[in-house]
Amino acid sequence: MALSRLCWARTALWGSAVTPRPYVTRRLQLVRAGRTWGPPWSSKLHLSPKADSKSLISYVATKTKMISEKYHHFLERYFPRFYVLYTTFTKGFRQLWADGKKCRRIKADMAKHNVKFHQLSYRDMEHLRQVWARDGYAFRRDITKCFFLGVISVPPFANYLVFLLMYLFPRQLLVRHFWTPKQQIDFLNIYHDIRKKSHPEILSYLEKVSPLISEKGLRWHMTELCTKIQRGTHPAIPDILALRKCFSKPPLGMSQLHASQIKALSRAMLLTTHLPSFLLRRRLKTHTTVIHQLDKALAKLGINQLTEQEVKSACYLRGLNSTHIADERCRTWLAEWLQISCSLKEAELSLLLHNVVLLSTNYIGTRR
Repeated sequence: MALSRLCWARTALWGSAVTPRPYVTRRLQLVRAGRTWGPPWSSKLHLSPKADSKSLISYVATKTKMISEKYHHFLERYFPRFYVLYTTFTKGFRQLWADGKKCRRIKADMAKHNVKFHQLSYRDMEHLRQVWARDGYAFRRDITKCFFLGVISVPPFANYLVFLLMYLFPRQLLVRHFWTPKQQIDFLNIYHDIRKKSHPEILSYLEKVSPLISEKGLRWHMTELCTKIQRGTHPAIPDILALRKCFSKPPLGMSQLHASQIKALSRAMLLTTHLPSFLLRRRLKTHTTVIHQLDKALAKLGINQLTEQEVKSACYLRGLNSTHIADERCRTWLAEWLQISCSLKEAELSLLLHNVVLLSTNYIGTRR
């Protein structure tokens, strides 16, 4: 009895503290309701870490692109000349990286499927020739330029000197990927002027050795052809093909050419002449064989499938300065070259090598 009175008295004394107040009850109801409906931000708690990382990467990429565009607009507006150099270098690095990746892919496919160089498509062959140049000369030349710049930039603050040298001597120190469009045209004209200086020497040699040709008819044809070209006449295709026998045996066969003619032909092909004669002869033969294989692949593809830039590049490789010639005339000249090249056998490739001079010297538009 006494115990029950004690419990009643305790309840009466502390009842107000134990009984939940109205605002507490309402808060509990809201919490229960929140567990059922969920607050507007509760869905973020259920995102996976992978989704969060993707969202962060997308945000950073968007901001970076926005900042880059603003920077480009700033340079273009306030520093236009520097902007041209900046965009040229940026595009150059991207193109150089893309060319390297494509070259690696082609090489991997060749090794995987056991495919030879002459079995590739024309564009793959041309890409390998431009990047690797088959004998490695162009690749080594570009690597030499990069290595030279890397060496002289090692000392402290020497990188500023490198930038100055690159700005003053872009043709000598930069690879073609980092030339501006105007520089590409100017430098191609310079290189063509260099190889054009060897044309009179090559024609003079042909005229000088013509008496050594055994057949009388071929001697006459050779003298007549040299006279026409020296007088400024563009030769016809039959006039050139009529001499194919002369270039398969002495004195104009690839193995019988004099050292002076080998050096002159090397200059005409924009190859170095600072090597022994036997190495120059071997490089010329390799270079001419690659062009012959390219010609066969191009004839199979069709000239009409090439873009204007591809046509101009193909003509320039074969001796024609195509920088100032219309696309239609370039295609006409390239068709003449293919007609001659695809008619020649491997033993007659010396004629294809001399055709760099014979077919390009007096073509319409080459004299500016």
